Amino acid sequence: MHIPPAFHDDDPVSLRATIHAARLAQLVTATADGPLATPLPLLLDESEGEHGVLYGHLARANPQAHTPPLGDALAIFMGPDAYVSPGWYPTKQETGKVVPTWNYVAVHAHGPVEFFDDPDRLRVLVTRLTNRHEAGRAAPWSVADAPPDFIQAQLRGIIGLRLPIRRLDGKRKLSQNRNAADRAGVAAGLAASPLAEDRAVAPLIPL
Repeated sequence: MHIPPAFHDDDPVSLRATIHAARLAQLVTATADGPLATPLPLLLDESEGEHGVLYGHLARANPQAHTPPLGDALAIFMGPDAYVSPGWYPTKQETGKVVPTWNYVAVHAHGPVEFFDDPDRLRVLVTRLTNRHEAGRAAPWSVADAPPDFIQAQLRGIIGLRLPIRRLDGKRKLSQNRNAADRAGVAAGLAASPLAEDRAVAPLIPL
């Protein structure tokens, strides 16, 4: 990921927040057969290692779970993103020298990926993932709600993954390279958008 200095995010708290907030990540591995990628939820365990460890699981039939990776894997986490119209810049009226762009938040986590199929580890993993995404619901579903033999059969259909994070690359492209008036125009334009995704980016613009 290309990260100009103005957009570089090296704040550990910010990086972890983006990872925790991402509901779905992209796991990418380079292999002798070419790159493989799978969208999946990943859980960050901050108690392990310098940068934490990511956990998740793939379908057992997924070739990515069985193809030896070349070097580190890459987990991509996307935060809020939005199209930025040049019409929101006061600079448009002054010089006309403006073009569209895209604002977004992203974190890339690099590290060696390990796959496992131990039933006990898998049960712990799916329980943690379930509890995370069921939290806050009026009637949260629990792994224990399903018959044990059914869960056991489901576990046989997945492969767990563990990715100790060696490096985190963070980018917050939020119009920091524009002047104050243009940034204010972007924030106002996004805040007035009918799209919830745009409105989520509006308060992130530095004013």
